Amino acid sequence: MRYAAAWAAIIASMFALALLAVLHVLSPEFDPSWRVVSEYANGHFGWVLSSMFAAWAVSSWTLAYALWPIVRSNLGRVGLWFLVTAGVGELLAAAFDINQPVHGLAGLLGAGGLPVGAMLISVSVRRSQPSSGAGKMLLWLANLSWILIIALIGSLVLLFVTFTHAGGHVPNDGTTLPIGTKLPLGAIALVGYVNRLMLLVNCAWVILAASQISMKTAGAARTFGARRSPNSSILASGEARGKCKKHNDSRGIVMTSPRATLPIAQSRPE
Repeated sequence: MRYAAAWAAIIASMFALALLAVLHVLSPEFDPSWRVVSEYANGHFGWVLSSMFAAWAVSSWTLAYALWPIVRSNLGRVGLWFLVTAGVGELLAAAFDINQPVHGLAGLLGAGGLPVGAMLISVSVRRSQPSSGAGKMLLWLANLSWILIIALIGSLVLLFVTFTHAGGHVPNDGTTLPIGTKLPLGAIALVGYVNRLMLLVNCAWVILAASQISMKTAGAARTFGARRSPNSSILASGEARGKCKKHNDSRGIVMTSPRATLPIAQSRPE
């Protein structure tokens, strides 16, 4: 089951990234430099965005399920609960778009929970396997995920300050800018790129963690099979020998088995 869950996490993460790429093609009216991913809900393909968030939630939950028997430290177990919480936030984002208040809570749980969970789990794995190259990469991606959270906040503040300084008007009701809005000259737009990079890094961390589980599970199964085969043949031959009975008669030594009675060419001395 862990092997299947790990592969489900990999496939769901790749599907989420594929849907994000499709949204860039289907909705080119959203400038990726300053429009965040959630704003695709205001286009004609909001259902694609909801599917992306749902796939992201599946990847988080299936990875948590696959990791549960492996991560045994208290730090790692707390990280697993953060991963489950991130899945809840991602599913809420699929059900409630950016125009609904619940979406803010979804972003807090999803975008905030996954980096925390990734850090705690990666640190736990790194401590248990200090020489593992995959553990180093997991920790590197986990660190990058929370760094991107800070970068996202910073780039959002930078856009707001430069946009208003350049004469741009921010809606008082907190809604997003209308489709087709052009940023004034002087506005520095990076928040959209940071937002997409954050999603990419989070999915990459899930894929790497799940791939390690799938490879180790497959390797353990092959090792178990290789060790079991010789023993099985020995046991089988032992049982076959145990079923045979040896007795003497006038013809010599006779081996009796359930299948046949075969005399062995050994005569008695006269």
